Amino acid sequence: MQGTMLWFNVDKGYGYIETEEEERLYVARSGFLPEHEPAPRCKGRPVRFEREVVDGEARAVNVSFLVQSDPRRARLHRARGGQSL
Repeated sequence: MQGTMLWFNVDKGYGYIETEEEERLYVARSGFLPEHEPAPRCKGRPVRFEREVVDGEARAVNVSFLVQSDPRRARLHRARGGQSL
């Protein structure tokens, strides 16, 4: 499945993803693939994941970001004519 990262609290280790069907899924830090650890500014980033039901609660597991680079940094880079930040 695919969706969008609604928010993730790095200190607390959890957040929420909104699926394409507009369902909110809980995601824990342990639900991310090792090379796709969440960062403080991952809100709004597209993600791929699997939906799993544990104790009657749906959650996201095997979460990975579809775009590895931070899209905001890329926009800043282009706005400055490709200069290093």
